[in-house]
Amino acid sequence: MTETTREDTGALTGAQARARFRTGERTTTIGWADRYAQANLISVPRAAAYDLLLFAQRNPQACPLLDVSEPGGHTTVLAEGADLRTDLPSYYVWRNGELADEVRDATPYWREDLVTFLIGCSLTFERALMEAGVPVRHIEEGVTDPMFTTARRCRPAGRISGPLVVSMRPLPPHLVSTAVRITARYPNVHGAPVHVGDPAALGIADVRRPDFGDAVTVGGDVPAFWACGVTTQAAVVASKLDFAISHVPGYMFITDVPDSAYAL
Repeated sequence: MTETTREDTGALTGAQARARFRTGERTTTIGWADRYAQANLISVPRAAAYDLLLFAQRNPQACPLLDVSEPGGHTTVLAEGADLRTDLPSYYVWRNGELADEVRDATPYWREDLVTFLIGCSLTFERALMEAGVPVRHIEEGVTDPMFTTARRCRPAGRISGPLVVSMRPLPPHLVSTAVRITARYPNVHGAPVHVGDPAALGIADVRRPDFGDAVTVGGDVPAFWACGVTTQAAVVASKLDFAISHVPGYMFITDVPDSAYAL
């Protein structure tokens, strides 16, 4: 059997990628179906759904909403025929704000009162960055993008509160303005960076030790930080929600929506 290359997986459609995940393939979605938008997933009981909706509305850069399901629903307008219980490569199951399990198929854990939120993901704008000559280090190094829990607090909503989580991409100094300009055109997938430069300004002690994902080479580059949808998982922990299902960071839901559809 020949090894699947990044070029092979990058050429897939969203539907083709989801079919492979549905049959059990477990891999990060970095570089997969690279012309299609990816999304974060978080499912919470209906009793907490209004607060999470309000939390997302109050923190739109971290939690840009792409779709919200009906209670118990497992489909989305973002991908015809998709099943949100099976079509991601890996899921976390949370109980009382603590990680309880990691599974490839969330069906056995699904509840009729769950409301699922699909939130924009910064992986969506990475093709545009690369086409403009901006290197994306985690793709170059074949790892998941590094993510950090910051000292910044999100605006709370009801029972939901927590810190801002960011993803980091090192940028050559002469390309910082290019990266900011390009990503600002994608507000529904986090938009421009929330911070560029000294990580300490966000309360990040060491960019070589991410809280989620993998470390990447920084060297003489400038670290740039984008708001991240994993913020909702940090809120699940901080708020000690009794139950939730989420994607594993870097193991996203791939939609049928072209990434270009989210560009202004």
